[in-house]
Amino acid sequence: MTAINAAKILILATDGYERSELRVPYEQLKLKGADVKIASIEEGQIKSWDDKNWGDSIAVDLLAKSVRIEDFDALVLPGGQINPDVLRTNEDAMRVVRDFVKSGKVVAAICHAPWLLVEADAVRGRQVTSYGSIKTDIKNAGGIWKDEEVVTDKGIVTSRSPDDLDAFVAKIVEEIEEGRHERRAA
Repeated sequence: MTAINAAKILILATDGYERSELRVPYEQLKLKGADVKIASIEEGQIKSWDDKNWGDSIAVDLLAKSVRIEDFDALVLPGGQINPDVLRTNEDAMRVVRDFVKSGKVVAAICHAPWLLVEADAVRGRQVTSYGSIKTDIKNAGGIWKDEEVVTDKGIVTSRSPDDLDAFVAKIVEEIEEGRHERRAA
């Protein structure tokens, strides 16, 4: 079990992440005392998608290929359409997702980010939610799709959209404080 004010949390994203789905967890988890880092597939800054246009940027702390799972307590995957679609085709990003799922540590994905869990074969037999447009993708990958603001199955936390961010962040905190979860590997 890890207190949230001692937790080390990794957010994995690239250009085109939904601004609020990265910024809200990033800021709220930091306010609770967590050490939050941004990983990406390229160095420098990554640019958000915000209200039908490009938004602001955030600095990348480390590259996905350099991520050591043992250095973190949880992984947060923001959505948007572009971000997870790019990440799911990148082997370094997918290694991070698969390794976190295998570790039993908390993995939290919102909106379109469950595409990364589909790619990692991590939804089969699990209760999951997502943005409505990828519901069929979740089901085709063997997931049990639920239309709820936040769904948790053995430490894998999923939410539908920016409207669910408060419940999403609260559940991330709760799951981190519970500790590792026994689950089958991706």
